[in-house]
Amino acid sequence: MAEQNQPSEQHEQTAEELHELKRIRREKLAELQQAGSDPFEQVRFERDHHTSEIHEQFDALEGKTVRLAGRMMSKRIMGKASFSDLSDRRGRVQLYVKRDNVGEEVYKGYKKLDIGDIIGVEGEVFRTQKGEISVAVHELTLLSKNLVPLPEKWHGLKDTDMRYRQRYVDLIVNPEVRDTFEKRSAIVREIRNFMDRRGFMEVETPCLNTIPGGAAARPFVTHHNALDIDMYMRIATELHLKRLIVGGFEQVYEIGRIFRNEGMDTKHNPEFTTIELYQAFTDYHGMMDITEDMIVHCCETVLGTTKVTYQGTEIDFSKGWKRQTMADAVKEYAGIDFMAIDGEEALRQVKAKGVETEKGKESWGDLLALCYDEFVEENLVQPTFIIDYPVEISPLAKRKPSDPRLTERFELFVVGRELANAFSELNDPIDQRERFERQAALRAAGDDEANMMDDDFVTALEYGMPPTGGMGMGIDRLVMLLTDSASIRDVLLFPTMKPIGME
Repeated sequence: MAEQNQPSEQHEQTAEELHELKRIRREKLAELQQAGSDPFEQVRFERDHHTSEIHEQFDALEGKTVRLAGRMMSKRIMGKASFSDLSDRRGRVQLYVKRDNVGEEVYKGYKKLDIGDIIGVEGEVFRTQKGEISVAVHELTLLSKNLVPLPEKWHGLKDTDMRYRQRYVDLIVNPEVRDTFEKRSAIVREIRNFMDRRGFMEVETPCLNTIPGGAAARPFVTHHNALDIDMYMRIATELHLKRLIVGGFEQVYEIGRIFRNEGMDTKHNPEFTTIELYQAFTDYHGMMDITEDMIVHCCETVLGTTKVTYQGTEIDFSKGWKRQTMADAVKEYAGIDFMAIDGEEALRQVKAKGVETEKGKESWGDLLALCYDEFVEENLVQPTFIIDYPVEISPLAKRKPSDPRLTERFELFVVGRELANAFSELNDPIDQRERFERQAALRAAGDDEANMMDDDFVTALEYGMPPTGGMGMGIDRLVMLLTDSASIRDVLLFPTMKPIGME
């Protein structure tokens, strides 16, 4: 309801109207402070219930006195009795505020409250004549004053940028946004539960590194003043975790932030969250089983179903996901049988398809990966493990014994996007050094995403690492899928945003 003698908040306010509303609210605050009732001096309010419990436990609570606290989201003045909606983290409940119940002075103060004010109430649970579960208030306390009117209409493309910049307002006025982040928290919790029950140990590894390794990505560079050296924000947790496998921790995982100095779009943010896990004495087939079981567990425990609708498409996460080699997928969608041709013939057929190649990346394996990117990914809607990647794009994966051009690697794809990446980990230090050297040569030639040489990691392998399977998965992308969120910004509480005014 519009505040008396003020511009209505039911439409998009002009700058002048907003300024006037702010002025009036500050005057109300000053009046309270002068009367010795400064709401910002309130330090504690003991509540014994949340709003959701009033609805869920109504039969037991009817006629009982409860204490609630939250934000007033509506106010309907009806003479000597009025109604408001009180919102807390669990939901909303209607308040019935009657002058005869709270007293003349409290009711007078209630009528001056603004939508957005934070209040504490004590009252009796009842049901109105219209059947609305409510609380009849007999004590009301203003706990914090709202000085900026809440937006009435926050949805829509025109507001998207502001929703991300002012997530605190987004969370206040859009309950479905809060639900998304409640689910995110539950998903992460269930991943931990799953890993812990499997006997994995959670660890923490450095975010600052002298060498950015474990992925093909451009790092953020910072400077350590005391050492006078450049350092890098981590682009992966892989190499430190594998050092722990060498040290004898046979099952480890880490859930943590990763930083990559790359572009921003609906699927990418410069900082994001992953889980990486490593297990000794297994391989990439074991990692496929763990990955599938983990996601199915999250679906069942958090959503209660393995069938999820994402942007209008039903995704079936039920066990039994498709497993297909990269070469077979390219043969199916591009019509090129890489397993039957050599590099020269592959180059000819790829060019015949009109695909542009990059100088220095025209080997058999590079061309297979290129065709996969061009023709296959977008077709992988249902959960699919693409396996057996070429060695050129897999510098940390073990070669396939049956075909040294390939590695024991998979990526999991859902709705045309990568969700997880895993290997039978390379544990041959001689082979690892040679691949690092090739990556270093690419980096020297201008490839900013190529791996740097990591001599210490090679040394670790020289001490002996058992056969190991490892997997990394984007937590944000998993949450996107399980909450039907179109953009990664919808599942990050505070996504990276371009500064206001920056062109």
